[in-house]
Amino acid sequence: MSRLENHEQFKASADDGGLDRLPARLQARSPGEAKMRQILDGARRVFLADGFDGASMNDIARASGVSKGTLYVYFPSKNDLFSALIRSDRAMQAEQLFQFGPRDDDIRAVLTRIGLGLMRNMCHGEHLAHMRMVIGAVGKYPEIGKAFYEAGPKAGAERLGAWLAGHKKCGRIAVKDPALAADQFIQLCQAGYFKAALFCAAEPDDDAAIHAAVAAAVEAFLLICRCAAADEG
Repeated sequence: MSRLENHEQFKASADDGGLDRLPARLQARSPGEAKMRQILDGARRVFLADGFDGASMNDIARASGVSKGTLYVYFPSKNDLFSALIRSDRAMQAEQLFQFGPRDDDIRAVLTRIGLGLMRNMCHGEHLAHMRMVIGAVGKYPEIGKAFYEAGPKAGAERLGAWLAGHKKCGRIAVKDPALAADQFIQLCQAGYFKAALFCAAEPDDDAAIHAAVAAAVEAFLLICRCAAADEG
């Protein structure tokens, strides 16, 4: 397979949901996939250091250890590269954080675990810098915002929503719309500290503040569910 064919296959997969869902044979043994990962790792360093507007393809090629010509074979533009990086990082985050086992029946414990994992990731300094970069770019490049939303917040909420739907069927939790309830829980976790950290009104990685925010979010969410159960009764 030529590099150009590799790139076209990568592009089709990225459009369907990100690098983490490339064909298994390409994930397992394609030199092109390894090269893409090498480029994305270098691009991540450059974007975090210089921002979206300040980053150049020359700097990214240098940081990635590839020629500029090779870089353009895989990614025709800086927008394409940044969107691919977003899809890759956010899809990996959603897959790692929103995992549920067959014995995950303690709703409070699971929500606390998911909330803490999510907020520790989101309130990390590097992630906050990434989010600020996306926010700054979406007005001019809306496709970047779409990539971030679909691979990150939307994917995570869908995974949590599916888990809530299973518990709704078993009568363990009362929510009318599990998908919406999942998104609402995530928003509850982000109230307060996360927004302060995002806008530099608080220091990142404050684990005490994260614990407090998640505990409040879990209590509020379960209270809403209890009220919903009482209304249905």
